Amino acid sequence: RTIYETPYLGIYCKYEQQLPFGFSNPISSSNSALERFNTTNRHNKMRVLAASIAALTYAATSTTSAFTPSHLNGNAIRSQRSIAGSSATAITTLSSASSHDANPAIAELYKRRSRPEYIPGQISDPDYVRIFDTTLRDGEQSPGATLTSNEKLEIAHNLALLGVDIIEAGFPIASPDDFLGVKQIADQVGRKVFDDGYVPVIAGLSRANTKDIERAWDAVKGALRPRVHTFIATSDIHMKSKLNKTPDEVVEIAVKAVTFAKSLGCDDIEFSPEDAGRSDPEFLYRILGEVIVAGATTLNIPDTTGWNMPWEFGELIKKLRENVPGAENVVFSTHCQNDLGLATANSLAGALNGARQLECTINGIGERAGNASLEEIVMSLALKGGTHFSGGPGSGKLHTAINPVYITPTSKMVAEYTGMKCQPHKAIVGANAFQHESGIHQDGMIKDKSTYEIMTPESIGLMRGESQSGAGIVLGKHSGRNAVGTRLRELGYDLNMDKLNAVFKRFKEVAEKKKGGLDDDDLESLVSDQAGSVNELWRVTGLQTTTGLSGIPTATVKMMGPDALERYISATGTGPVDAVYKAIDQIMGVSVVLESYSMNSVNEGIEALASTRVVIVPTIDGPHDSAVMDAQTSQLREKKFSGSGSDTDIITSSARAYVSALNKLLTWKIRRMANEAEEADTTGTKGAVAVEGEPPSVVVS
Repeated sequence: RTIYETPYLGIYCKYEQQLPFGFSNPISSSNSALERFNTTNRHNKMRVLAASIAALTYAATSTTSAFTPSHLNGNAIRSQRSIAGSSATAITTLSSASSHDANPAIAELYKRRSRPEYIPGQISDPDYVRIFDTTLRDGEQSPGATLTSNEKLEIAHNLALLGVDIIEAGFPIASPDDFLGVKQIADQVGRKVFDDGYVPVIAGLSRANTKDIERAWDAVKGALRPRVHTFIATSDIHMKSKLNKTPDEVVEIAVKAVTFAKSLGCDDIEFSPEDAGRSDPEFLYRILGEVIVAGATTLNIPDTTGWNMPWEFGELIKKLRENVPGAENVVFSTHCQNDLGLATANSLAGALNGARQLECTINGIGERAGNASLEEIVMSLALKGGTHFSGGPGSGKLHTAINPVYITPTSKMVAEYTGMKCQPHKAIVGANAFQHESGIHQDGMIKDKSTYEIMTPESIGLMRGESQSGAGIVLGKHSGRNAVGTRLRELGYDLNMDKLNAVFKRFKEVAEKKKGGLDDDDLESLVSDQAGSVNELWRVTGLQTTTGLSGIPTATVKMMGPDALERYISATGTGPVDAVYKAIDQIMGVSVVLESYSMNSVNEGIEALASTRVVIVPTIDGPHDSAVMDAQTSQLREKKFSGSGSDTDIITSSARAYVSALNKLLTWKIRRMANEAEEADTTGTKGAVAVEGEPPSVVVS
């Protein structure tokens, strides 16, 4: 018998097998060994390194937000608070105490806005606009924007600091991991009460069927304010081509869906007639009236394909409010896609005509061309809401309770975790949004900043210091942690200490190689490089490549895994990067397709930092298959994973990006299998099995 060690889900497992005489199994044959392993009895043949999984579990439960303002991390006050109708589960109360209190101007920026008491289907202040964020659901549907459960949780924490009224945490039926992600947000973020009494509503999306709705309710019911959001298409083309249903059948399905959600105990139900922007208004009056009777409290009107002009969409909202029976008993909402670049304009047109909930995403990410941008909607209402929205219900002085100082940190977090950078000229959060190059503009800015800026960067959390941090500081190999942290805060990255330490370590490594110091772009690239460290199972500890016109590109890679052991292997490829990736595949035991690879020079010069981004997709029916259900099409699709890396060496940068993406995949797959095993386990032993010849042991977790 021979003992074999081979990676399974990125964790090395030991098993034994009787082999024919003369058969050998070098490490480079790990893929074939894994195939043999998958066809044997796993319970009797495998001993998983429990310490690795325990370490992963600990890391997953103890991570803190990379971008959460540090003054809140250190001043969180935990206490018991009772809320009518809530369970006896412990509730976390967040203090809004701030380390910025010493500066009155800055302290004012962090002051939380007041909002009316949350009541499903009602808003006591007719001028108040609820902000519904769907970054974690519709935003994640952007190709390549896959988020892990921990990344979703961190973003949800920042959305709560931002003060969004509703967080749509995901589509729970899509996969076990999606369910866990939504449940985790509901149980944690959905139970954190701030000093002013604010706690976000946590919503889960479902199609209009009992299985979806029950799954969504199970995911969100742990929140203090849970909501089920169900939908069905209502346009002629969708009913005929996609659903193959008659209008009468669609109405019946919608009513049954809302009725079932209410029967589960959910008193906050949102209903969306998908593709409402191209639906017959008369049919909308009918179906919306009937779901109100069934128990819907919010009616969301989607411009699913971004088809409408602002005046068309605004008129649609007005007609629905005037003609839907029972419209006075619900809140009307908008959900606008950006296919014609009009998502924000259409959302604001909806608000002008009486919509009091606006659905949007951070950075405007989402299906196809994206969604209405939260930062654009919020700042438009902050600047114009009090003067340009008369004509609808109320006084026309619209306002939200969003705390915009958290816009920049949240925007950067979403960009780093999804791997989807904002275009430089993106409104509010783009790199050029507060940059001025024209001589005429610069002259005006020197004399009076309001000549060319309608808002201050500080108001959205971009603390603009003078050049080089206002003190002539050049960041180089002799710079300390405080100088690096100060400049990062000015750039909008308010990192917690663990994250700052990780970035500072990489800063020192790069600064030793790069003459002349690091500029702002270099620093931001290092933050992106460390964004995947939350999911770090494997890391590259050594790398050497040889290539040339006449030789075969060869790479030798050394990596440290979750069991704290280093392994190395050599591989050849069509080029040095291909050789490195093949070596990494063999060490980690993965089977993926590299869907996209891009590299950019962060700045100019021979010593410029290289920033690499990759997107991978697990091979279909392979050991890391990642099929999930798409909320729009109801079809299974392979989940994509992105990774970023940076270094002055382009090969090292490429390796770091690839390993970052693979770590995300392995973390996601481990969690998914753990969830499935827990759901299937009926013995209470959580899958533990006896191993012949091994003494029993006790693991304390």
